[in-house]
Amino acid sequence: MLFLAIGVLAVLLKWLGVEPVASSSWFLVLLPFGLAVAWWAWADGTGYTQRKAMQRMDEKKAARREKAMEALGQLDPNKKKGKR
Repeated sequence: MLFLAIGVLAVLLKWLGVEPVASSSWFLVLLPFGLAVAWWAWADGTGYTQRKAMQRMDEKKAARREKAMEALGQLDPNKKKGKR
């Protein structure tokens, strides 16, 4: 997402004629879009995207379980994970 934001900003600055971007080659201005495509290809190919999605889902599941246990009175609300 960062590469896309940089690419959009660079294209906008080139289009508006803001220096030093206006005098840069189009290759440099469009390079962040190519980097974004390369990043997505790598992330999807290696499973990075899926692992991150599963990690977020596991964290949500644990938070829901903890909240349910507190609601049932089976977990001391003053004693959180990692605190003694």
